[in-house]
Amino acid sequence: MRKAISSTDLLAKKYDLITWDGEWYDNFDEPEASGSWFISGQSGNGKTSFMLELAKALSKFDRVLFNSLEEGTSRTMQQAWKRHNVSDCGRQIQLIKEKYEELRARLRRRKSPRFIITDSWQYAEMTFAQYLALKEEFPDKLFIWNSQMDGNKPLGKTAIRIQFDADLKIWVEGFKAFSKGRYLGKYYADGFTIWEEGAKKYWSETG
Repeated sequence: MRKAISSTDLLAKKYDLITWDGEWYDNFDEPEASGSWFISGQSGNGKTSFMLELAKALSKFDRVLFNSLEEGTSRTMQQAWKRHNVSDCGRQIQLIKEKYEELRARLRRRKSPRFIITDSWQYAEMTFAQYLALKEEFPDKLFIWNSQMDGNKPLGKTAIRIQFDADLKIWVEGFKAFSKGRYLGKYYADGFTIWEEGAKKYWSETG
């Protein structure tokens, strides 16, 4: 049985936070640099662009693995990489295409990257037990999952469970990214702008 902690212990506990600034802070506050985040939204609304900008923002704090299970090293990914100047971050961001066991083996290496962005959860073909096992084995790492959609819900029951479990849930729509909890910046309702021109056009048409 694990030791129960007191209120004093809880309030005195220190957390390793992502102390970013600007629009990131305004929308997502200072989240913990470990655990699980969940990104959802319809295709064609800027999710890939958001994930690449997120990778660049996180690379200022530690190294990032971008696990592109859907696009891999395709030309479309190469173009997105160029469009967002990801190469400016050098080796801080690495592109991989690895399933569960390969990823676990990589993460067990000394000084393996701390942030892992996976596109997408459905292509990872993992179970919920494997998801929990990853978090348990690597408690100091942050796993970020992008999800395909089935209508307005994440595709698949397991994806819905992961969305529920995630510390930060991010909804992408009209080239903006919105925090849906548990971290809310002061201006979270405005959303993080992924692409200025696209966002203006979308939100002026939809109100």
